[in-house]
Amino acid sequence: MPPWAAALALLLAALALLLLRPWKRAVGARTSVRDHEEQEVASGGPADQFSDRREALPGGCSLICKPSALAQCLLRALRRSAALEPSPRSWLSGPHLQTFCHFILPVGPGPELAREYLQLADDGLVALDWVIGPCARGRRVTNPGSLPPVLLVIPNAWGRLTRNVLGLCLLALERGYYPVIFHRRGHHGCPLVSPRLQPFGDPSDLKEAVTYIRFRHPAAPLFAVSEGSGSALLLSYLGECGSSSYVTGAACISPVLRCREWFEAGLPWPYERGFLLHQKIALSRYASALEDTVDTGKLFRSGSLREFEETLFCHTKSCPISWDTYWDLNDPLRDVDEAAVPVLCICSADDPVCGPPDHTLPAELFHSNPYFFLLLSHHGGHCGFLRPEPLPAWSHEVILESFRALTEFFRMEERMKGLSRRRTSFLGGRRRWGGLQKREVSPSSNLEEIFNWKRSYTR
Repeated sequence: MPPWAAALALLLAALALLLLRPWKRAVGARTSVRDHEEQEVASGGPADQFSDRREALPGGCSLICKPSALAQCLLRALRRSAALEPSPRSWLSGPHLQTFCHFILPVGPGPELAREYLQLADDGLVALDWVIGPCARGRRVTNPGSLPPVLLVIPNAWGRLTRNVLGLCLLALERGYYPVIFHRRGHHGCPLVSPRLQPFGDPSDLKEAVTYIRFRHPAAPLFAVSEGSGSALLLSYLGECGSSSYVTGAACISPVLRCREWFEAGLPWPYERGFLLHQKIALSRYASALEDTVDTGKLFRSGSLREFEETLFCHTKSCPISWDTYWDLNDPLRDVDEAAVPVLCICSADDPVCGPPDHTLPAELFHSNPYFFLLLSHHGGHCGFLRPEPLPAWSHEVILESFRALTEFFRMEERMKGLSRRRTSFLGGRRRWGGLQKREVSPSSNLEEIFNWKRSYTR
């Protein structure tokens, strides 16, 4: 998209905001953003149901979690974080502007990427974009004396590679990480070689990609970050794999957690139409290939995200299923009790896409599950959390600082266990941190004997 087109789109979006505000949000209850802000002032916080076990943080943010030693470690790190320090309100503080700037503005000069295509077990293709440069301000060492950690980044479910995703990759590269972006079948230039797309919360392709990443970097810590609707894929993976996920820590930026209700309620019309149009354009190049699988005429006439999703994955010609069955298989929280990896969710109370947190976030998940932490801010929009240029989004800083705190916590835990083993032969409890184990693979192992997919370099 040329710069003038992006500027025109942003101008039209701003005019729509001025003329059509407030927009209604219908997840759980039809509450406008302005009404929700008035409720915040009356209640004294972003959401009443999150008042229990709330820990205050700088900048008006809060951390909601179950008390534990890990929670205290993360809390100390966040309270020291300069990224959360309050800053003067600016024209960029509005939730819709934060969201539109994030999704619409051109990405600009992004990082240098090296793409790999992975051929999966069913002959489908996914893409991995390894971030190899630039690193203008010098590369910092995250873990002295150890291998650089790998940062797996999962974009939103529509396949849109946003400014914030690329900004996170550049910042992570500067901090000593080795970032890699995962692209689903048919997304962001990845060819659709078989008439099968990845359902909303099906982690099977991601499992094979993570296995390959671990083969390439067997001893390096692996962290994962997802954006918006892409969080369904990450959470599904963590739930299905449990302590065998290979992941040391994860973070979700503006996650969609109650996905079925989110689809059924619908988004404010500019976002609904924008996301729907993006998907139709992306799949239009594969219309002929999909004709034998789905009713493409009905698919491209869809008037809502739910109708599009239901036509694409439920009303298939070979194996149709019901809407209820689809979500039984794809709800990202279906196996959440099996997750054994710390997950930091960064959400905003003024999110215009997900809606107010008291209607869209499951408070019981953060109150009862010791692996899930909710960082709730008053402002930030959907996946925005922007600051004046050239500063990166403050959510990026917080995520990398939390990963550093997790690494230090696990390292201290290992030292304490080592001392305990030398003093007594009694082993204290079953290990839950599966991602901490360094699983070495023999360099002489034959790749074709271990995996049933192949890789190819394209640039």
